[in-house]
Amino acid sequence: MRTDMGKVSKFSWPKVVVRKWLNIPTGADEFHSDYDIHGKVDERRKSCSDEDHYVFVPEYFSEGWLFEAAGGIKPPPVTDSLNLRMFVGTWNVGGKSPHHGLNLSDWLRSPAPADIYVLGFQEIVPLNAGNVLGAEDNGPAAQWLSLIRQALNSNPSDLELAQRYDIATEARTPSSPQLEHQASVKPRISFSNLLSMEDEIDKEDFVTLLNSNSSLYEEGLASPTCLSDNPKQRRFCLAASKQMVGLFLCVWVRADLYQHISNLKVSCVGRGIMGYLGNKGSISISMTLHQTTFCFVCTHLTSGEKEGDEIRRNSDVAEILKRTKFSHSLRGFKEPPPPQTIFDHDKIIWLGDLNYRLAAGCADTYELLKKNDWQTLLEKDQLRLEQRAGRVFKGWEEGRIYFAPTYKYLTDSDDYVVQTSKSKEKRRNPAWCDRILWKGEGLKQMWYSRGESRFSDHRPVYSLFSVQVNLAKNPNYNARSCPPTLSGKSALASACVAKVQAEELLLIPRVQSCLNTTSRF
Repeated sequence: MRTDMGKVSKFSWPKVVVRKWLNIPTGADEFHSDYDIHGKVDERRKSCSDEDHYVFVPEYFSEGWLFEAAGGIKPPPVTDSLNLRMFVGTWNVGGKSPHHGLNLSDWLRSPAPADIYVLGFQEIVPLNAGNVLGAEDNGPAAQWLSLIRQALNSNPSDLELAQRYDIATEARTPSSPQLEHQASVKPRISFSNLLSMEDEIDKEDFVTLLNSNSSLYEEGLASPTCLSDNPKQRRFCLAASKQMVGLFLCVWVRADLYQHISNLKVSCVGRGIMGYLGNKGSISISMTLHQTTFCFVCTHLTSGEKEGDEIRRNSDVAEILKRTKFSHSLRGFKEPPPPQTIFDHDKIIWLGDLNYRLAAGCADTYELLKKNDWQTLLEKDQLRLEQRAGRVFKGWEEGRIYFAPTYKYLTDSDDYVVQTSKSKEKRRNPAWCDRILWKGEGLKQMWYSRGESRFSDHRPVYSLFSVQVNLAKNPNYNARSCPPTLSGKSALASACVAKVQAEELLLIPRVQSCLNTTSRF
């Protein structure tokens, strides 16, 4: 759906405030997308025996399937897998709206082209009473979307990469012995083998190897694992975006992948004032890509570095896991129900400003900062301590951290607030507040780093994942297709036989069919 993202008039504030204080839902399941996600309902097919029974036939049971009277119900397809790359980024922008010239390339860069971008923001608007209790200011979100769209689709190197891709395509066609030899002497290391080397070699060698391996992709000297390395097919479209006060989450996919996305849903959980308002909390986006379900959870947890604040953050996580629900409509025959909770998904990414700080007792923080001794500082990291104790994120994974703390910096500076006594800002100790965790099989982190933009008092964090996606071997199984053209008695006979088959196999009493048949989206 497309929705005007202008700022709501302040005359509507009383109604909005009442709804927020009473925790009355206000379109929390609606979101923005480049695609028309409404108007797709399960169609009720009528027949002559409709008096006592009827059935809702899902969209993928097309007329073409119904006309295949002799074949009966098709068996479930045999699945195969596809390897994709997913970029995940999180950034607390400190309540500042982006200016037109803000360069996102430092944050959105990755060692290899990505097929999916999951970008979460915190504090895209100031967390003042007007924004928390009043009407939502959608202006900054629209600005961020515009900048992201420009950054993803206006890469100045796309033309050069396209030329390289054309050369590589010619190289794969045996028309030039020299190019054939060039491709053969530069074999590409598979990502599965490359990632297995991470534990066997030191960090510098691994980074060098990863960079050289990704350069082979750009040069087209090896067959890619997916179509994303063709710059001509790397246009990105917005699959879904959602804002809750200062939280903002958007998912971008390669244009040719969108046709394989279904069951897009959102769920918001407020954990701010009174434990319900949206100055803190989460936005979750659920989607199915081919046959694999994904859940992206963008959070802004309770702030503060006083003793016991980490317990409040643990409580935030528990409540988000408990209260996040994805509604769904009637599903098809033998079709598995879509996920209703976070843990129902195959693959889960948790990103955001988790606000975990350094535990009390790290008195030599300043000296360790000067030495860049991140590993010693990380021994006091509250998230790791709480996780090891089994009090939060049990069974979740996070990559190794080789970068400096991401918070709290002086405005437009590379200095931490703690490093100067002249600062008028809150004297917060540096900490790794901004994190990315994951859960599920078929997810392998390839990269975990931070950007260096001075735009806010946080540094952005990003990660690149290798993702295994299950897909149907029969690509037409869920495809929308036009029914075949039949005429006269032949069409009538086929249709009658098919309707009888459908009724015999999918019979549902009328009293059991009074289910929610609203749009899936």
